[in-house]
Amino acid sequence: MSDKKTILVVDDDREIVRAISITLEKEGYNILKAYDGLEALETAVTNEIHLIIIDIMMPKLDGLSAIMKIREKKNLPIIVLSAKGEDSDKILGLSVGADDYMAKPFNPLELAARVKSQLRRYTSLGDINARSDNCIVNGRLTFNLDEHVLYADGDPVKLTATETKIVELLMRHPGRIFPAEEIYSRIWNEPAYSAENTVMVHIRRIREKIELNPSEPEYLKVVWGLGYEIERH
Repeated sequence: MSDKKTILVVDDDREIVRAISITLEKEGYNILKAYDGLEALETAVTNEIHLIIIDIMMPKLDGLSAIMKIREKKNLPIIVLSAKGEDSDKILGLSVGADDYMAKPFNPLELAARVKSQLRRYTSLGDINARSDNCIVNGRLTFNLDEHVLYADGDPVKLTATETKIVELLMRHPGRIFPAEEIYSRIWNEPAYSAENTVMVHIRRIREKIELNPSEPEYLKVVWGLGYEIERH
């Protein structure tokens, strides 16, 4: 029996469905296609689907309504597409049950990375949490306090000792902004003199290891003039 994952791609723009399908088929996925919300709902309910990529604005049944109806019957990762890059669309999509959001136009390779991330999160994250109750879970990131290891989408992230200390500090306080000087003094255990560049280099390296798109980080954020935080998810 094949262990290939099946992905449902839904958009009323057939060229977008075709482009996404080509990208994901190259990654080894089976693709099912739908071109409106009702067709998406029927396909999702009658087939074994592992992930859905769905547009918001569609005929017959919009994407948000389709997500809500699918969520009543199935628990699987859903990535929302939208022509709008507005925060309101993102919030709406996530609030009705989507797991991730991408604004059009999007980078096909980034979409493929997000698909992989969501599939791993749904299939692997439970195994990580089973290893220890002493874990900090924040979205696709899990920090095991016993092992002092960070996992992203179920995979251990190779961090240096210093990077691990920084990640643990920020993961223990999601949403709190730490000035570079405080991070330096806590991690290096010495007074912070010209700490900004040193901390910034480490933050950049961590970001490259944990973010799906390091140039547009979702987790490790800089708050200009204030410091750094891991955003709560």
